[in-house]
Amino acid sequence: MTDHSPTAADLAPRILAGDRRALARAVTLAESTRPDHRAEATALIEALRGHGRQALRIGLSGTPGVGKSTFVEAFGMGLVQAGLRVAVLAVDPSSARSGGSILGDKTRMDRLAREPSAFIRPSPSATHLGGVTRRTREAVAICEAAGFDVVLIETVGVGQSETMVAEMCDIFVLLLAPAGGDELQGVKRGIMEMADIILVNKADGDLKPAATRTVADYAGALRLLRKRPQDPDGFPKALPVSAMTGDGIEGAWDDMQALARWRRDQGWWDRRRAEQAAHWFDQEVREGLLARLKRDPAVKSAMADAARAVARGDITPDAAAAQMLAKL
Repeated sequence: MTDHSPTAADLAPRILAGDRRALARAVTLAESTRPDHRAEATALIEALRGHGRQALRIGLSGTPGVGKSTFVEAFGMGLVQAGLRVAVLAVDPSSARSGGSILGDKTRMDRLAREPSAFIRPSPSATHLGGVTRRTREAVAICEAAGFDVVLIETVGVGQSETMVAEMCDIFVLLLAPAGGDELQGVKRGIMEMADIILVNKADGDLKPAATRTVADYAGALRLLRKRPQDPDGFPKALPVSAMTGDGIEGAWDDMQALARWRRDQGWWDRRRAEQAAHWFDQEVREGLLARLKRDPAVKSAMADAARAVARGDITPDAAAAQMLAKL
């Protein structure tokens, strides 16, 4: 059977021209684990390098049930109506057994999905640490090359996804639900320190007073954190929003733009992007070395033997790893 897989040479000019079909095929190529597809994806990203386009990359995280998809649709619709092109990369939880996705963000953003200026791509996390696929950043780069003004990266919000998405976005937004003051203790300090803007959703109807109190609680907590050099006065900040009524969403977008402008003007934007590129280079080398070792039959057998010895309690994991590395 002939393989009709797209090549970098075919896709690159079409992506730069804004071809949506080429964009979708390129993201599929980037997500593939086939060695030949990985080679083409790498060639494609390299071919797209230097196009000079920069989107505002916004990472969005929050606990399940906080209304992320509803917020993303309302937020995305506002951006589209303002004349912007928006890409949404929604990383779904995956089954650890089958790898199948158990949520369908595209079906939950039906209005935004119908907009010609929007592109929504749900992709299963494939059990990768933190719920952000290893190739999400490649999809971000492809969407940027295709001329999108804003790229939203919506994570499952579990484990270390916040840390991972912070390494591929310009602004990190944490979405929370109205709750009592005691709930503040449940939000880890590390996440608070990463957030640029905290949005308390569902600030409408009977929940509006609770949302107002929650915003005050988080605003107070943010004031206790050490001021970051990459932030202007007033940031990070907590704001109330309602994905249902749209209240507060335009103001939140204004704050995101103001923060992005300040960071560009002060040189933090380019510095952070350079740091992120270096981080992903390091990650790629690590992943590549591990994959290469796992493909070596002798190494694979030795690792399996060592794993069984660790499981039996014959040796500690640290000692077994040290022996393995010494052999290599």
